[in-house]
This record gives sequence, C-alpha cells and structure tokens, in this order.
Amino acid sequence: MRKFLDANTMVSYLTNQPQFKNLKKNYCYQKFISIINPKFKRAIAFVYIREKKLFIALSHPGFKMELDYNKGTFKSLFKILSQNDIKCKDFDVEEVIIFNSNKISIIKESNEIEITVPYYLEQSSGEFEIISLNSDILDKFNDIKAKIRCNLN
Repeated sequence: MRKFLDANTMVSYLTNQPQFKNLKKNYCYQKFISIINPKFKRAIAFVYIREKKLFIALSHPGFKMELDYNKGTFKSLFKILSQNDIKCKDFDVEEVIIFNSNKISIIKESNEIEITVPYYLEQSSGEFEIISLNSDILDKFNDIKAKIRCNLN
C-alpha cells in the first residue's frame, strides 16, 4: 500500500527540485515586497537577484530619487529576510541597483479634461471705479466686472 503525502510535503518537495527553483525565488521576492514600507510598494514594479545584486525595477521614474536614498534599508531588509526565513537563506545581497522599468506604469494617462466648479462664494460685487484713460484697459476691466456679476448668480 502506498502512503499519500500531505500538501505541504508535496509543495516543499517540488520547490526543492532544480526545475522549480524559480518558485522559491518568487516566494522570496514577494515576501521582500510584503515587508517593505507601503509607500515603496506602489513604486516597485518587480525585483530580482543576480550575482548578489538586488535589482529593483520602478513602476514610474518619479520614484527613483526617493528609493535611491533607501538602498541601505532595502539591503538590510533582505538580509533580515534571509536570516529569518529558511526558504530565503540562500539569497545574499551585497548591492542594490534601482532602475526605471518601461514595462509597468501605475500612472494612467487621461485625456479627459476635468471641469471644476468653484466651491466658494464670490466676495466682490463687481462694483468698483475704473480710473484709466486707455480704452483697452477700460474694456478689460469692464469684462472683469461682467464676469464677477455672473458669478454672483
């Protein structure tokens, strides 16, 4: 009679097979992303390790400067992860490289023009004296008066 293995044993066996080594890597990458600061999570498109270098791909170039200042934090977090999670013990990070990715962008381009309505009451009544001899200036100020009166209604 053959003994059936439980699910955890089977998954553990499979992840330790050479052809499934990427499963272990992905587990560690996801674990790393889950423990970093939430404001950095949305900045990271994906991560990978090659030759003891942690590569962090950004989802938008605007995040690069802020994440560059935190390279030491990322390196120490991965070191803590490799010390505390037995599945990630083989990953050693000596350097962190942050680069912009053109694959994923969290910023959605919108062609819609948003129409805004002012949420304040007009403070002016549009009654003021115009002191000018220039007809162009008089016309501009009269236009301003008319627009102010329209906003009162």
